[in-house]
Amino acid sequence: MDIFSNIRDSFLTLSYFELTAVFLSILYLLLAIRQNIWCWICAFFSTLIYTILFFDSSLFMSSLLNAYYLIMSFYGFYIWKYGNKENNKVLKISSLSVKTNFKIIISLSLFSLMIGYFMKNYTNASFAYLDSFITIFALATTFMMTRKILENWIYWIFIDSASIYLYFQKEFYFTSVLFLIYTILAIFAFITWKKEMKYEY
Repeated sequence: MDIFSNIRDSFLTLSYFELTAVFLSILYLLLAIRQNIWCWICAFFSTLIYTILFFDSSLFMSSLLNAYYLIMSFYGFYIWKYGNKENNKVLKISSLSVKTNFKIIISLSLFSLMIGYFMKNYTNASFAYLDSFITIFALATTFMMTRKILENWIYWIFIDSASIYLYFQKEFYFTSVLFLIYTILAIFAFITWKKEMKYEY
């Protein structure tokens, strides 16, 4: 009976942490869509929780990714607050060419395969290739997000969709729902930013 009680208590504790991270993550994205700088504060705390949760579940690349998010939350806050150093203006939404995006996709895919191979053969990582692809693309896309590059939302649509499957398989059910919400909101965010970019210019 004590064993079952301990398991139940551990699950509830884990779920509370996961739910807190989910709430903060949704708040982060909603604020990001509105280009509200406080999104980065929410990002800091949600990624701190996920860094610990994913590491504990052997999703090492996802844990590393969230540690990176943790650092980028500081960078994102700084860039959004102080804007472009060159002209000392508020950072505006920008866009990349199709050719540039193509180069980014090819480069990141090749790098993801190499990292995935290493994680698959030299660690006990779960879903090594999928976890690696999600992580590598998310690393680059997060930087695009801090620079307010419009296409970051298109990348997130695919990253978030893949994440739904990964986290569901690892029994992070609340997080799977989070990434379903993320996918929907990323579509909305792309449309919103595209409209706002026209007004800014």
